Amino acid sequence: MSKLGIRLKELRKEHKLTQPQLADKLNVGKSTVAMWETGDREPDYEMLQKIADFFGVSVDFLLGRENNPKPFNPETLSKD
Repeated sequence: MSKLGIRLKELRKEHKLTQPQLADKLNVGKSTVAMWETGDREPDYEMLQKIADFFGVSVDFLLGRENNPKPFNPETLSKD
């Protein structure tokens, strides 16, 4: 299973969603979500952004490049 698949499955379960429920919310087929989770397929760039936005995490977190799930927001940095 890919890092993306692991993270997607964890996020889906944290939000108490089944694969069909997530598929409906993302407007894709249930088998598509299942294949993403197993690593048999990967979402395209636009869908990665949609998934990240849906769960409120960064694309880097989904891809396993970052362990902090919250996206970087320069507006939250303190101004000196």
